[in-house]
Amino acid sequence: MGLYDKFSRFVEERQKFQVSGVNPFGTCIDEIYSATEGRIGDKRIILAGSNNYLGLTFDPEAIKESQEALRQQGTGTTGSRMANGTFGSHLALEQEIAAFFNLPTAIVFSTGYTANLGIISALATPDAVVIIDEDSHASIYDACALGGAQIIRFRHNDAKDLERRMQRLGEKAKDAIIIVEGIYSMLGDVAPLKEIVDIKRRYGGYILVDEAHSFGVMGEKGRGLVEALGVEDDVDIILGTFSKSLAAIGGFAVGGKGLDVLRYCSRPYIFTASPSPASIASVRAALRQVGQSTALREKLWHNAHRLYNGLAELGYKLGERVSPVVPVMIESKEVGLGMWRSLVDKGIYVNLVLPPAAPFGMTLLRCSVNAAHSDEQIDTIIRAFAELKAE
Repeated sequence: MGLYDKFSRFVEERQKFQVSGVNPFGTCIDEIYSATEGRIGDKRIILAGSNNYLGLTFDPEAIKESQEALRQQGTGTTGSRMANGTFGSHLALEQEIAAFFNLPTAIVFSTGYTANLGIISALATPDAVVIIDEDSHASIYDACALGGAQIIRFRHNDAKDLERRMQRLGEKAKDAIIIVEGIYSMLGDVAPLKEIVDIKRRYGGYILVDEAHSFGVMGEKGRGLVEALGVEDDVDIILGTFSKSLAAIGGFAVGGKGLDVLRYCSRPYIFTASPSPASIASVRAALRQVGQSTALREKLWHNAHRLYNGLAELGYKLGERVSPVVPVMIESKEVGLGMWRSLVDKGIYVNLVLPPAAPFGMTLLRCSVNAAHSDEQIDTIIRAFAELKAE
C-alpha cells in the first residue's frame, strides 16, 4: 500500500469539484482592494465569506503601528515565548487583554488554534473528563485528544443532554471541564450559556468558552457571549483569536491568576515561535478600537439583520438566529457547488462548506458580513441570491 493510498477517497472527491471553473477549496483571492472587495481572476468581487467581522483589515492606525513595529523590531521573533520570543509588546498586549476582560491573567499564543490546543491539552490530562459540544471546532477536539482526557460529547446546544451526562458522572462531575463556543462558526448559533452555568452551579465543574467568533461582536464592550449573557463570574477561562474581529493572526486565553502556570505546561506555547511584532502591534491598535467605541459592532449587526432578512424573504433556509454568520442550507453538494460558482460569476464570494466541516451532513453556502459592508453591497448580495432563485 502506498503512502497516500488511504487518501484516495479524498482525491476522488476533490476531482469532482475541479472539473470546471474555480476550485471552491483554497480559492485564490488574487487581489484585495479593501475589507469588502477583491479580485478572483478577472472578476471583481464582494467578499462575503471572511471572518473580518469589524472590517479592520485596512484600518489605518493598525497598519501604521504594524509598519512601525516591522521597521523597529524586524520581521519575526525567531523563537518561542519560552526562549527568545517574548518581547515587550507581547507582555503589553497580555496586560491589555487582561484589562479589557477585567481579569488578572492573559496568555498570548501564535494562533487561535494553538491557544485552544495549548490551554485545553494542558488541562485535559488522562485523569480528566472533558465534556464538549458535539459541534465544537476541530482545535477543541484535537486539544482533548492531545491531552489524553476522557472525552464526552453532548448534543449541539442541548443543555438537557449536558445535564444528563453530568448526572452520569456522579462524583466526577465536580471536576469535569465543560467546553463550548460563543458563536458557532458554521450555523451562527450561540451556546445556551446561562443554562450551562446553572448546571455548573448544581453539579460543579469548570467552564471554558471559545469566543473566537463572538469576541468583538457580542456584549456591550465586545467581550463576547459571556459578557452579553452576564455570566462572566461563572466562566473559568475564555479563549479567543486575533484572526476574526482583530483582523490579524494570533490567539489568547484569559482567566484568573492560576491560569499563568499553564505557560509551563503548554507544549504549543513552549515549542511554537511567537507572533511577529508587526502582528502584535496591529492587534493592539484594533483592540483599542473595540474597547473605545460600539460603532463598529452596531454597524455589523445592522448588516447582519439586513442580509439575514433579505435572504429569508427570498425563501432560503437559514440558521435559526440572526448572526454575522448567515448560512444558506442547500440540499446537496452538487447543487451547492453550482450555486457557489454562479455567485462567483455574479461577483459574490461566499464559502462552500461540505460535511464533515458542515454539521449534521449539511451543505452550506456560508455567508458572513462585516462592519465595512455598505447597504448597497448587502443588497447586491441579496440580488445575486434572488437571481439564483430565478435560474
